[in-house]
Amino acid sequence: MSLLRFHWDFFGPDAHATASHFLHHVDEFCLREGIDDRRHWVTAHPVRCTATLECEEQHLKAIRDALRPKRAERVLE
Repeated sequence: MSLLRFHWDFFGPDAHATASHFLHHVDEFCLREGIDDRRHWVTAHPVRCTATLECEEQHLKAIRDALRPKRAERVLE
């Protein structure tokens, strides 16, 4: 199955802390939904921080509907 990456953007002086805290809640969601095969990280950009979740494509609907990512991409192998 393909891997997908979901992204959420945060802006402002507390963007990194907010993105990190958001990923804590994403972890809780993944535990409740049984999404075990996942990775996540925060990336700092010049004007924003991006929280990213990478997981199997089978979890697309649950993540899209509940967490409403700003964008997503398929990971090419």
